Amino acid sequence: MECPLSRTRKRVVFGEGNPRAALMFIGEGPGAVEDETGRPFVGPAGELLTRIIGAMGLSRQDVYIANIVKCRPPGNRDPHPDEVAACIGYLHAQIHGIRPKVIVGLGRVATRTLLQDETPISRLRGIFRDYQGITMMPTYHPSYLLQNPSKKRDVWEDIKKVMDVLGIPLPPSEPSGR
Repeated sequence: MECPLSRTRKRVVFGEGNPRAALMFIGEGPGAVEDETGRPFVGPAGELLTRIIGAMGLSRQDVYIANIVKCRPPGNRDPHPDEVAACIGYLHAQIHGIRPKVIVGLGRVATRTLLQDETPISRLRGIFRDYQGITMMPTYHPSYLLQNPSKKRDVWEDIKKVMDVLGIPLPPSEPSGR
């Protein structure tokens, strides 16, 4: 099935990172900078995600980063169900190929899509879920954090739980400037 987003995108943003990553971050879809570059999470929200990954003691090359849809929805709107349906098979193949130990669902759209759960992200975040036998941590999307900096602490608490599951030691001091 051809996705309607393929008609308006500049580049497909498939995903990137370590194909054997223990940790996978999944967002909803590419933004404007990602559409220009063909790389996931490289705009302002991506810069924040990169800092979060760095605060974990990791780099982007240690993890895998993907999205529910592979093309930018016009105006950064939420992807429509038919657009998700057209792309979700690619994401399932990525997850199956990478076989991460933990998935971090970034935001409402990614979390709802993967878990098939309409519960608000504010109630889902911070609690591990099962996604097809993989541990999943729902949390806020980095773009939400840019608009609501007071929620960064919540995300850091979620990330510390992920680090514990992965056996990553906590940094000696709390990261600054997340």
